Amino acid sequence: MTRRSTPQAKTDDAAFPVRVRLHVPPHGLGRRSREIHVWLDRMLGRGEYACHGGGRGAGGDRLALYFRSPADADAFHIAFPDLELADGTRLPGYSSPAAPFGRMAAEDEPICNLYNQTTTQEAMRSLFRGFAFTDRTGNLEPGEVYPDRHAPIIRHDGEALELVRARWGMPSPPSVLKTARDPGVTNVRNTASPHWRRWLGPVNRCLVPVTSFAEPLGAGRGNQWFAAADGAPMFFAGIEVRGWKSVRKVKDGETTDDLYAFLTTEPNAEVRPIHPKAMPVILTRPDEWDTWLTAPFEAAARLQRPLADGALVLTDAPL
Repeated sequence: MTRRSTPQAKTDDAAFPVRVRLHVPPHGLGRRSREIHVWLDRMLGRGEYACHGGGRGAGGDRLALYFRSPADADAFHIAFPDLELADGTRLPGYSSPAAPFGRMAAEDEPICNLYNQTTTQEAMRSLFRGFAFTDRTGNLEPGEVYPDRHAPIIRHDGEALELVRARWGMPSPPSVLKTARDPGVTNVRNTASPHWRRWLGPVNRCLVPVTSFAEPLGAGRGNQWFAAADGAPMFFAGIEVRGWKSVRKVKDGETTDDLYAFLTTEPNAEVRPIHPKAMPVILTRPDEWDTWLTAPFEAAARLQRPLADGALVLTDAPL
């Protein structure tokens, strides 16, 4: 690693506002250094990150990585969970002192960038037995869901409900993008934004099945998981768009995808000590599911509120 000149530092800070500092072990990173660089080049592209020495702290030498967005930082941490953070950064859900590209800190703050989905296809069909329901997912395997991955959602197909796979991360507002690459927005808070209003009608609303979701506890401390206290089925209140063309990964070029995200709101009593600013909008009753999928937004918007206190249980692992 080389030391950055002042002009280079200014360039990196402007183009890559999300910084992650890592502790370097006493004997160096060894083979991990090559693995890190291979992953960065393949998954993000050489023009999508910067890497420099991060100086020396109380714990020894540090490595500094600079990303264009919190989503890229999240993806890196997920790929290398054993690397110890050196600056108290919280991942997944990285937040930088410099909000990326001038984004307002209160808008679309990244939370819950990891959840688990174990509800079977038959169980989901049975929850909507009174509706025409088509399953288009094929063999759906349960498991953990990360940003930019495909996962099941329930949406309208014009005449009935359908269970399909979509990619987690709605299109970013054009004003926050500095390159052609769009890593996507995983959750949405400000429904008054013109960018999101176009997708708030029933035709673009969806339900995202979730068994448990995670919030980071802090550097090196892992995640706190949350699940329904009574074991009842849960869905995130989602929005989706179909056939969206964008560059999600440089190596893949432009792709056409069905995309989704979910709404967030104020945290309830269980989530607040871990994430004091927000939690996902969670729907647990059939009447809520029906309202979210069919009602005018004036009625559906009332569902953007915290889950009742006591409705969630904290767990050490995903359910």
